[in-house]
Amino acid sequence: MKIDLIEIVAVFMVLFAIIDITGSIPIILTIKSKSGIVKPMKVTIVSFLILLAFLLIGEPLLGIFGVDISSFAIAGSFIIFLIAIEMILGVELFKDSSKGSGSIFPIAFPLIAGAGSLTTIVSLKAEYQTINIFIALVMNMVIVYIILRSTTLFERILGEGGLRIIQKVFGVILLSIAIKLFLSNTGIVLPHGI
Repeated sequence: MKIDLIEIVAVFMVLFAIIDITGSIPIILTIKSKSGIVKPMKVTIVSFLILLAFLLIGEPLLGIFGVDISSFAIAGSFIIFLIAIEMILGVELFKDSSKGSGSIFPIAFPLIAGAGSLTTIVSLKAEYQTINIFIALVMNMVIVYIILRSTTLFERILGEGGLRIIQKVFGVILLSIAIKLFLSNTGIVLPHGI
């Protein structure tokens, strides 16, 4: 295992886009207003443990079902594609009607450690070293914690319009990531210079 700064930055950006904690600020504020207090440290730790478990045992778990990483990455690219469409078009494709603790559900799971981020973690293992994914994950969890601690401040600074713009920008980034994941795991090569 080799620590590679370029890999760490690449994985960090992918995870930052897929976790999309900044785009989730409006949702977090809504949950906060309904369920009272949201505990940033508790949310961050639970999210981190879920994502770390999937990073470490996600592949063997898939092996039980006879699924290889490339197949899972291709399936993941479709999920990431749909999440990107949600963000860009402002539509809701994944509905969640369950209720629970505001700190753990739905913020830690499935908002932060949801289908998209879990799929992405396993998909990234097909291209990057585990140690680099781990470091990028820790960096993302630090940002998640900081943003959870200051959601109201972000709302005041960015305003509703600013939050929408951030969500759309990260939606386009996710769309590009979905296409790259699909192409790199299917072996399809696009001609350059089109």
